[in-house]
Amino acid sequence: MKKIYPILLLLVFVFLGCTKKSIVDNNVASSVDSLSLYLSLANDINVPFKSKQEYNKKAFDIIINQKDDSVNRVNLFKVANRYYNMNDWNAYRETTKLILERSKSNLDTVSMAKAYAYLGDYYSFKTVPDSAFRNYYKAEKLYIRINDDYNLARTFLSKATLQYNISDFFESEIMVFKALRLLKRQKKVSYLLHESYNLLGILYKEREEYDKALEFNNKALVILEDKSIPLDLQLKATSLNNIGFVYLSMNDYKKAKIYFQKGLEQKNLFKEKLILYAMLYDNLAYSKFKLHESEGLPDLFYKSLKIRDSLDLKSGVISSKIHLSEYFAYKKDTSKAMQYCKDALKLSRNSNRLRNTLEALKQMALVDPTNASVYSKEYIQINEKAQKAERKMGEKFSRIEYETNEIKDENTSLNVQNRTLIYVFSICGLLGLFFYVYLAQKAKNRELLFKQQQQIANEDIYNLMISQQNTIEAIRIKEKKKVAQDLHDGVLGRMFGVRISLDSLDKVDDAAAAVKRKKYLSDLKEIEQDIREISHDLNKEKSELINNFVMILDKLLENQRVTFKSKLISSIDSSIRWDLVSNSIKINLYRIIQEALQNCNKYAQAETIKIELKNEVNHLALLISDDGVGFNVNRTKKGIGLQNIFYRVKECDGTVDIKSNKADGTVIVIKIPIDQKINLQHNDN
Repeated sequence: MKKIYPILLLLVFVFLGCTKKSIVDNNVASSVDSLSLYLSLANDINVPFKSKQEYNKKAFDIIINQKDDSVNRVNLFKVANRYYNMNDWNAYRETTKLILERSKSNLDTVSMAKAYAYLGDYYSFKTVPDSAFRNYYKAEKLYIRINDDYNLARTFLSKATLQYNISDFFESEIMVFKALRLLKRQKKVSYLLHESYNLLGILYKEREEYDKALEFNNKALVILEDKSIPLDLQLKATSLNNIGFVYLSMNDYKKAKIYFQKGLEQKNLFKEKLILYAMLYDNLAYSKFKLHESEGLPDLFYKSLKIRDSLDLKSGVISSKIHLSEYFAYKKDTSKAMQYCKDALKLSRNSNRLRNTLEALKQMALVDPTNASVYSKEYIQINEKAQKAERKMGEKFSRIEYETNEIKDENTSLNVQNRTLIYVFSICGLLGLFFYVYLAQKAKNRELLFKQQQQIANEDIYNLMISQQNTIEAIRIKEKKKVAQDLHDGVLGRMFGVRISLDSLDKVDDAAAAVKRKKYLSDLKEIEQDIREISHDLNKEKSELINNFVMILDKLLENQRVTFKSKLISSIDSSIRWDLVSNSIKINLYRIIQEALQNCNKYAQAETIKIELKNEVNHLALLISDDGVGFNVNRTKKGIGLQNIFYRVKECDGTVDIKSNKADGTVIVIKIPIDQKINLQHNDN
C-alpha cells in the first residue's frame, strides 16, 4: 500500500500539469482569435465610430502583452492603420512611436522604415511639413539600404504629396517621376501607379496645363481596371472627382457636373470615403451654381460644409465657405456673402494655408469693394512667394528628363536635346546673373539715397535744437537783467534803508528803540525771502536750459496728442543728464520716436501708445509700445520705417528688440550705451 500512494500522487501531478497546459494553450488560442476578431471589427465600415475605437483598443491591449517580435510589430501596424482610417491621429501617432521604439531596440530596419513613413503621414496630415519631410527622409534612406524599391517608391510619392501641399510643384513632379522609374521595373504595383498618375494630373491642373492633367487622370482611370485594387479605397471616385475638377478649372461646367455625379454614384462612397463624398457634393453644387441651376442649392453646399466641419477638415471648410460666399453674392445677399468669406479668411489665416488665403482674399475683394485695395495688397504679397514663372522652367526640365529616359532606346538625338537644354539654362543663368547685378545696384542706390535723406533729417533736427538753444539763451539774458533790476531796485535799496535806520539806533537805548529794532529785523527776514525767491528762479532757468531737448520732445508728443485720436502716455526720467548726452544720440532718439509714432498712426490701429525714456546702468532705455493689431516680425518684410529705426540704433551702437503679435500689439525696446559720467551723476544725486 505504501508503494501505491507515491504512484497515485505522481499521477495527480501529471494530470494537473496537463490540465494547466491545456488551460494556457486555450487562453493563447482564445487571445489570438479575439485579436483577429477585434481587428476585423475595428475596420468594419458598418460599426459605429466609438465601437471601432473600443475594438481597436482591445486589440492593442492584447498585442502589447505579447512577445515583442516581428509578428507583434506587424499586428501593431494593423492597429495603427485602423486608427489612421478612423482619423484618430493622437492614437495613431502614439502607436507608431511605440512601434519605432521597439523596432530600434530589436534592430528591425524594415519596421523602422515603415514607422518613419507612418510618422511622416501623421505630420503631413497635421500640416507640420518640416517634421513630415524629416521622417520621410529617414524612411527613404532605410529603404535604399535594404533595397526595397516598392516602399521606396511609396515614400517618394508621400514626399511628392507633401511638396505639392506646400506649393513646391517643381520638386513634387521630380519626386513622382522618381517613383515611376522604380515602379516601371516591378509587377503588381497598380495602386501606386494610380497614385502617381493621379498626383501628376493634379500637378498639371495647378499649372493650368489641362491637356496633360486630363491625360494623366485618364491614365489613372485605366489603371483601375485592374481588379486587384480594392474597391473600398474608392479610387475611381477620386479620379472622377479630379477629372471633374479639371473641367471646372476650364470653365466647362457641364462636363464637370457629369463627372462629379458619376463620382457620387460609386457604391458605399458615403461609408468608405466620407471626405471624398463631401468634396464631390461641394464640387457638384459649385458646378450647378455656375450653370445657374437652382435645384438643390444652397442645400448641397450646406451638406458638404456640415460633413467637413464635423471631420475638422479646415481646408474643406474654407473652400465650402468661399463657394457659399460666391453663391450669396450672386443672389445679392451681401451680408451672408461677406460673413462666409470673412469666416473663410479668418480660418485660412489661422491655419496658415496660403492657397486658401489667396482664394479668400480674392473673394473678399469682390464682396467688400470698399476695402478691395487692402485685400489686393495682401493678395499680391502672398502671391509673390510662388514665383510661378521660374518654377515652370524647373518643372519642364524634370518632365523632359523623365521623358528622355523613357525613349532613349528609340531616339538617337538625345545629345542635341541636351545641348539645347545647356544653351537654354546658360542663357537663363546669364539673365539671372544680370538680374541679380541689377537688383544689387538698385539696392545700393536705395541705400545711398536713404543715407542722404538721413543726413538732411539730422541737419534739420540739429538746426531746430540750435534755434531752441538760442531762444532759451535770449530768455536767460532777459531773466538776468530782471534779476539785476530786482536786486538793485528792491533788495539793495531796502537793505540800505534798514542799515541807516539801525545806525541811528546805536545811541538810543529805550523801549521805543527795541520796538524799532524788531521791526527792522522783520524787514531783514523779508529781504532774505526775496533773495531765496530770486535764487529759485535762477535754478529753474538753469533746469530749463539743460532740458531743452525735453522741451523739443514734449512738443512732438503734444502734437501727436492733438493730431491723432490714440491715447499717448509718455514718461521721461528726470534724472537723465541731457547736457551730458551727445547731440548725435539726441537727434537719433528724436527721429526713432517720430518714426515709431508714424508707424503706429499708419498701421497699428492702436487705442493706446506708451513712450518711456529711462536712465539705466550704462545705457539709456527707450520703450515704445502699443495695443494695436501687431505684425509678424519673422515674415513681414521690413519697410522703410523699421529700417530707419534699425539704422539709427546702429549709429548709436545700441540694440533694438521688437516683439509683436495680434493679441498684445507691438513692443519696441531700444538700449543705447551712454557715458559713465551720466550714471555717476545719477548715483551722486
